[in-house]
Amino acid sequence: MRPAVVAVDGGNSKTDVALVDADGRALSRVRGPGSSPHTLGVERAAALLDGLVAKAAAQAGLPSARAIAAVASVYLAGADLPSEIRMLHEAIGAHGWAQELVVDNDTLALLRAGTDEPNAVAVVCGAGINCLGVRADGRQTRFPSLGHISGDWGGGLQLGDEALFAAARAADGRGAPTVLQRRIVEYFGAGSLDEVIQDVHFGRLPRSRLLELAPLVLRAASEERDAPATAIVMRQAEEVVLFAVTALGRLQLLEEPAVVVLGGGVLTSRDPLLHEQIRTGLAQRAPLATVTVTESAPVLGAALLGLDRLGTTHEVEQVLRRSLRE
Repeated sequence: MRPAVVAVDGGNSKTDVALVDADGRALSRVRGPGSSPHTLGVERAAALLDGLVAKAAAQAGLPSARAIAAVASVYLAGADLPSEIRMLHEAIGAHGWAQELVVDNDTLALLRAGTDEPNAVAVVCGAGINCLGVRADGRQTRFPSLGHISGDWGGGLQLGDEALFAAARAADGRGAPTVLQRRIVEYFGAGSLDEVIQDVHFGRLPRSRLLELAPLVLRAASEERDAPATAIVMRQAEEVVLFAVTALGRLQLLEEPAVVVLGGGVLTSRDPLLHEQIRTGLAQRAPLATVTVTESAPVLGAALLGLDRLGTTHEVEQVLRRSLRE
């Protein structure tokens, strides 16, 4: 069997590649490290993806990754601006996996994986945070999602950074006491919080590892009612609501039925306090919106978007959903 679609979901921390036939059956699936061009650069990101597609092709019994499918459906974290998408399209297209290549932001794949509804918004909160919305008439709304410089706040790395900030202020007396001070030291196996701070400062502990502290923040807030941790979680909930409400407003959907899809590790954790605040905030500002948390991997959305271009049927979509879930 030859694939109809090369589906790629490239995130900040991991990348999934699936080869799918025209009947919706997954022929192979592989996982590799993060492939965001913001981290690797365009050429290195494209080379990493080519290696993963070659691995998927070999797993499916194909002699090479060249010209193996009708559509390559590639959705990446870091494909935010039109200029970035054009550069990625050129670099990835040079590897020649398929007759047609589509490159776009991974939030679109998450949205497609999470709902079939034509009026929908997706908020992804993984390592970072992003939002994208679509309307039945074809309109879309997006955000640059370039971090602090484009007005973004949130995601696992931000939560970890805020956790260390709160712990440091508690330790030196400028802030309220917090269990995060002890939890962070224990998590990293350090002798003291000062040791953790110095390790981050001197690069012995990569700053990217602060992402690992996000679950500690959520637990400290939900289970231990820690005030500084709760303040961080409340801020994260408000940022998710702001993204969703702003996107719905731009699409004139605040007073119409629409679906808000939540995805990414921070949101799929289903933390009770975080989700309670998100649902309450959305109910107040977009009362007809329905909130759903997608458990489907975004690579499913990438594959569905690829099959959409080939005129897929609902039956094929259901086969694909079952196949990739298995």
